[in-house]
Amino acid sequence: MSVQTNRDESLEESEVFHILGNDRRRAIVQLLAEEGGQVDVSDVASAIAADETDTTPVPNNLYKSVYVSLQQTHLPQLQEDAVIEYDSDAKTIQPGPHFDDVLGYIDGHGETPSVALQVHLGLCVLGLAVIALSGLGVPVVSAVDPVLSSVLVLSLVAASSLYQLLA
Repeated sequence: MSVQTNRDESLEESEVFHILGNDRRRAIVQLLAEEGGQVDVSDVASAIAADETDTTPVPNNLYKSVYVSLQQTHLPQLQEDAVIEYDSDAKTIQPGPHFDDVLGYIDGHGETPSVALQVHLGLCVLGLAVIALSGLGVPVVSAVDPVLSSVLVLSLVAASSLYQLLA
């Protein structure tokens, strides 16, 4: 029996952080994203138990503990927040209406890097190149003091960061 939530409003950022603040709920979202569709709860419990132990095969008592915590705590929380749709009869889960909202906060599942991040990376690479070339004695670049170039690059990164915060 699949129970639907009536939650229509989007999740607040604090709610997303609460959801992802738990390792098991974060693992559920990641596994569901990797599978791209419906997943059996037993498969999710097995994967989480395997991640939590260094032994193979996974001890049965750990698997049962994970399975019970998913059933009693984590799946109901994710369903209440409309992150997943949980079919308690078939013991399956699938992405819910707010799944993508939460997934966007997980490393590697967001959009392309921001322009600010790209600028910061470019400035850092440029600064490192100037310092390295100066240290190697390259004629034009060795005239630039490495400390001065480091301070300049860090100042530009700080200014860019401040601009992004205030924008």
